[in-house]
Amino acid sequence: MAKVVFTGNIQRHVACPPGNARGATVREVLETIFAGNPAARSYVLDEHGNLRKHMAIYLNGEAIADRAGLSDPVTDASEIYIMQALSGG
Repeated sequence: MAKVVFTGNIQRHVACPPGNARGATVREVLETIFAGNPAARSYVLDEHGNLRKHMAIYLNGEAIADRAGLSDPVTDASEIYIMQALSGG
């Protein structure tokens, strides 16, 4: 199962412990994780299911390519890290 980790700065705002889930894409894995945690879902995804602009997802150490569809392929050995995107100067 893919490992999903939310950074500490997100956990200050919403409870979202690390978890493991199966899925062929980032979206499938996240939907499994969010099924039991709707507060975390609404913090990470907007009302249309798209990744919020202030969020970033890394898959195996690389930023995901598909921020809209979250269709990046996942394997059971994948690690998904979800964090707030940094901005400013």
